[in-house]
Amino acid sequence: MTCSDNPSGLNCRKFWMLNFRTDYIAAGGNRHPAAADWDANSGLLAYGSDRNVALWKPSDKQCKGVSAILYGHSDDVTAVKFFRPAENGPNLILSGSVDGSVRVWQNDKTSSDHYRTVDTLEGHTSSINCLGVIDGRQVLASGSADATIKVWQVKDVNHHWETCLLQTIQTSPKYLPLTVVLSASGPDLLLASAGTRAEIFVYAGSKRDLTHQATLGGHDGWVRCLALTAEKGESNGDILMASASQDKSIRLWRFRIGSKLSRGIDQPLAEKTHCESLLLNKTHRVATPSVFYSITFEALLFGHDDWIYTVSWGTMAGKLQLLSASADSSLAMWGHDTLSGAWLCTTRLGDISVQKGSTTATGSMGGFWTGLWSSDGQSVVSLGRTGSWRLWNYDRYYKCWMRGLGVSGHVKSVVDVAWARNGSYLLSAGADQTTRLHAEWIDGRRRSWHEFGRPQIHGYDLNCIDTVGEVRFVSGADEKLLRVFDEPKATAELLRRCCGIKNALEHELPTAANVPVLGLSNKLVEGNGGDFSDPAPGLAEQVLPRNAGPTTAVVLAQSHPPTEDDLARSTLWPESEKLYGHGYEISAVCASHNGLIIATACKASSLDHAVIRLFDSTDWRELKPPLKVHSLTVTCLRFSSDDACLLSTGRDRQWAVFERDEANELFFRLRVANPKAHSRMILSACWVTIKSEKVFVTASRDKMCKIWDLQKSDREPVTTIAASAPVTAVDSFLIAGEGLLALAMGTERGAVTVYLMEKATLGFQSSRRFEYS
Repeated sequence: MTCSDNPSGLNCRKFWMLNFRTDYIAAGGNRHPAAADWDANSGLLAYGSDRNVALWKPSDKQCKGVSAILYGHSDDVTAVKFFRPAENGPNLILSGSVDGSVRVWQNDKTSSDHYRTVDTLEGHTSSINCLGVIDGRQVLASGSADATIKVWQVKDVNHHWETCLLQTIQTSPKYLPLTVVLSASGPDLLLASAGTRAEIFVYAGSKRDLTHQATLGGHDGWVRCLALTAEKGESNGDILMASASQDKSIRLWRFRIGSKLSRGIDQPLAEKTHCESLLLNKTHRVATPSVFYSITFEALLFGHDDWIYTVSWGTMAGKLQLLSASADSSLAMWGHDTLSGAWLCTTRLGDISVQKGSTTATGSMGGFWTGLWSSDGQSVVSLGRTGSWRLWNYDRYYKCWMRGLGVSGHVKSVVDVAWARNGSYLLSAGADQTTRLHAEWIDGRRRSWHEFGRPQIHGYDLNCIDTVGEVRFVSGADEKLLRVFDEPKATAELLRRCCGIKNALEHELPTAANVPVLGLSNKLVEGNGGDFSDPAPGLAEQVLPRNAGPTTAVVLAQSHPPTEDDLARSTLWPESEKLYGHGYEISAVCASHNGLIIATACKASSLDHAVIRLFDSTDWRELKPPLKVHSLTVTCLRFSSDDACLLSTGRDRQWAVFERDEANELFFRLRVANPKAHSRMILSACWVTIKSEKVFVTASRDKMCKIWDLQKSDREPVTTIAASAPVTAVDSFLIAGEGLLALAMGTERGAVTVYLMEKATLGFQSSRRFEYS
């Protein structure tokens, strides 16, 4: 956790003289095809982000990105659905998780993105894989890795939601359901499910007595997604179902209501060859107490080069269309040709072969996991391997699909953040092996935060990061060395143009960088590169020059935040130095405020390796001897604001303060250490810029945050703050002119608490607290 001098904190509440509001949430999406849904009523898109549900409105003209986070699950969210049980009733969000539960969220009417948990459905013994709903009916279905499908009823009784289990279906032959869809005609239900088999299983009956009545064959691999839609304009009320499979094909099925059979007759499968059996039009009969269905194969769609994860029905210009998302990093739109009667691919979005490059960090995107339509059919979104959402909007004037601004974020734990020295942008490092640059886009009166760069795409999980001067940063990962990166000219120009961030050294910066095949180092690329200005207003699909490739130096000559394609290929920072010396994975790094010294540490279980190594940034040599005091891993390093002292904390429960030699500013010696500062390991620390840098704060797994004043005592803290969970991060800042100190404290459970304290006494006589999770 870090606090800037001008913090723009968390959800808009006022206490004392501080206002906190949510300015920016960066949350990557989970790589689960069922973990996202786009609501036709509110325009909100809900998606799983780690163990949370993130809410984003793609049509927002202010481009604010993710507006809210719903938290409550104890493990990753794997399935999300919007649900309106009654036609005029409230909107619900259903979320399924690896923890085996389904949470029901209701909008609290104070805002379109404010939801609260109203019930939790429990009964599955393993991860929830999929959810199926019918709007206007009080029934939903959940499919789980325990090889069962459960049918639930959700009722609003006097403004209180009541849920009950109606039926549990044991899959037979046994398979793990990956997708489930529901349809209704009259009081009875139709349920189709598929998963880790090549068949689709159809159940029908009353909501308490669904029985298996048909098995639809034809696919050669697991069926990943099913999608139902009513065929509009047809008096017979036919239903179309699309099935997407790992065999790279999509099959369409027609459900005709009534006794009259649709096209096709029963034929024995044994008399058909393999190719003929793929197109076999066998009629399956399904009956409920009130309705009879005949099911026939309608069409076979080929066009993707890899697994197809999702299919979604939409309507564009009054015509029914099907959207498919594939692991080949493309979206395909399919429409019915009235002349030939065939289903054809009308539009393809995403990566094409000339743009894919090698399967490196800047090459293949790893496929699209989800594809969704907007309610009006004028926008589509997709989720990629990097956790970022891509958005395309249809431009009626140019009659083509334009790229819009999506949302992005880390897909694994964010392990460290660091502000630029002037507070103009924020760097984050994650266990997803990336570092990301976040800044505020200034577009006239519109202001919004976005990801403006992905300086490092690594092959190891990152552990720590810090800025060095104005145009450089250093990071440590699960390797024995640290890497130093310089800001490229393309990024500096982009930040100046879009964010008003000026850099006096812009003309001296390197051009750009790229990662070679099978490489871990960002290599410097010289040259002017190509100009990727927008060919038309909006963010259109850009066309690469013929000689462009993964190593082309790119100038981001645009006035908007980069899209995901640009972030992955054009915003790398060249690596300028490597810092060696440690024997194990890097655990902590901190650069002095003047940028001259870099302090580093690594994971350790002995005194010999639990040392702090200092490096001179002018020639990158190590300043020996290393600083020895800890016996286990050093977890945090902090320089005081005047760089006169270095504070360190460790897993050995002690803190230590090293003091700079007055005769040699590059030499530090131990001033004082407290080997019994906490009863558990110390995880974070910060200096408090008062009283000539003699005050600092330590945070520990013992659920304590302690404030130390070296002028009073190095053995007993002056103030102790008790937390409800282990404290994992802490930082402080002074409120100018108010005589107040703000102390921000983050816990293991995800809560952030901000304390206001009297600067003179460091006490809580007048303090108030704000919490956000």
